[in-house]
Amino acid sequence: MKIKLATTCLVIGILLTPVVGYTEDSDADRSDPKAFVKDSAITAKIKAKLAAEKIASLAQIKVDTDNNGVVWLSGFARTQEDANKAHSIAHATEGVKSVKNHIKIKKDD
Repeated sequence: MKIKLATTCLVIGILLTPVVGYTEDSDADRSDPKAFVKDSAITAKIKAKLAAEKIASLAQIKVDTDNNGVVWLSGFARTQEDANKAHSIAHATEGVKSVKNHIKIKKDD
């Protein structure tokens, strides 16, 4: 019984090893901690500005900033105007070089 349990645990451990390898931090390639903090600060500023607009669909927009100052917007907005507003807010934020807008319009049914 103990051998069967040990074998089962070993097999499960071996099968889960590749999964652990894929869960590494996506920001691990950042060579300079200052760049990471700067990128996070830009993302936080944009998220705060979106929240200040108090438009419900803007809360469903995800914001990410890469180490070159490029902001990636994704998620859903109710109208094209909301998506355009999010884009303009991100573009007007200090430190942003460009904005990649991948926001989709999701109509309420």
